[in-house]
Formats: sequence, structure tokens, C-alpha cells
Amino acid sequence: MKKILLVLWRIWFYTLAALPVMVLFFPLAVMLFLPNGYRYVFFVARNIWAPFVLFGMGFWVKKTNSFPEEGKSFMMIANHTSYIDVMVMLRLRKTPFVFVGKKELVKIPLFGYLFKRAAIMVDRSSSKSRFEVYGRAQKVIAKGYSMCIFPEKEYIDETIVLNPFKQGAFKLAIEHQLPILPMVFLDCKRKFPWHTTYGYPGALRVQALPVIPTEGLTEAAILTLQETAHALIKQELLADPKARTTEAIALWKKTLK
Repeated sequence: MKKILLVLWRIWFYTLAALPVMVLFFPLAVMLFLPNGYRYVFFVARNIWAPFVLFGMGFWVKKTNSFPEEGKSFMMIANHTSYIDVMVMLRLRKTPFVFVGKKELVKIPLFGYLFKRAAIMVDRSSSKSRFEVYGRAQKVIAKGYSMCIFPEKEYIDETIVLNPFKQGAFKLAIEHQLPILPMVFLDCKRKFPWHTTYGYPGALRVQALPVIPTEGLTEAAILTLQETAHALIKQELLADPKARTTEAIALWKKTLK
């Protein structure tokens, strides 16, 4: 019975995520053609779509500490352990930011059309695509927006606390002299994992870590930034007094036996 309820709960998530996109598709598509249309799309995503999905699923976002003041641009990074992470991220900052994501997401009907025009897409297999990201990033930053990347190489291995990071986020941060804002999603891996084996509603805690400056750094510092950010996030996941990440790993290992 529990398994069936978890599957139905997941189907409910997809329904909640799709419904506002279908209803608001045409207004959002028109907004994206306006000179500063992304600001309106971000407002809708942050204040309508994200809370609609989160509250509908029985989740709410809880900041565990103070976050940097609004109005500044950052390279925002976090661990990525759930489909709900995007909605959580949208609720964390009022200042618009743009996601950098893989091009495979454009294959999703309706959502993919909007994502293609609202986000910065990258084809990881194409060096040309990766180069074009830097040009689009410059335009985003010039408008005062932040950027958001989930830097882990893989997301599907539930036995790992934090997968190794790719270099893209840190290369972009140095290239555009964006300070890095690391964040830790403490509950998503346990409460709404990629699979339907377990999960439950409740608060989704997010912790902001100290901002990592990039001013004056060159590409020679990419590896150091990458390792530093990874170590900081992993440390907080393991130090979580509620131990949600380690609890999720233990539960997943039981299913593999």
C-alpha cells in the first residue's frame, strides 16, 4: 500500500508541475519576447509555479540561516538530489537568476519550449555549445541577474553523499568575476528522492554557506574553487543534526539487498 501511495504522490507531482505550464504557456511565451520579459517569467515561476507545486506536494522551504542581501549577482550552486530542487531554488532568491541546464530538457513538451528561451542550455558533448554558454552568461550578468548551476556530474547514485563536481560553474564564475554562493539542500534526498521507494512531505531545509569570492582569480584557481565548494557542501550534509542524507543512503542500500 505504501508503495502505491508513493507512486501516486509522484504522479501528483508531475500533474502539479505541468498544470500551471499548460495554463500559462501562451502568456509566458509572449513575455519571453519582450525586452525584459525574463523578469516577468521569473516572477511567475518563483511566485506562482514553485509554491503551487511545493504546497501541493505538502512541502515548504525553510532557510536555516541568513542569506546574502538581495540585488547582488552570484553564481548559485547546490547539491542536486531531487526533482523538487528547482522549485526550492526558485523560492530562495527574489533577485532574478537564470538556470544553466542540459539541452535534453527541451524535449519536455511545452516546458522545453519555455526552458529553451528562458535558460542557458549546454550540450555537454559539444565544445561549441559550451563556448556559447559564456557569451549568453555575459548578457545575463549585464542585466544584473545571477546564474544557477547544479554542478554534480551525476545525480542518480543514491549511495553517494555528494557526487564530484564539474568545472563549468567555477569556470563561469571566474570568467565573469561572479562570487559563488554555495547552498545545501538538507532534506530533498530523504523526502523526495529521484525514485519512489520512500519519501514524505514536510519542511525542506536550505542552508547558505559563506560566499566564495572570485575577484582577481584566474583559470588556474578553478580546481581549488571546485574542491573547496564540494568539501564545504559535503561537510554540512554530513554534519546535519537530523542526518537526512545519511538516512536516505541507508534506506536506499536496504532496497539493494
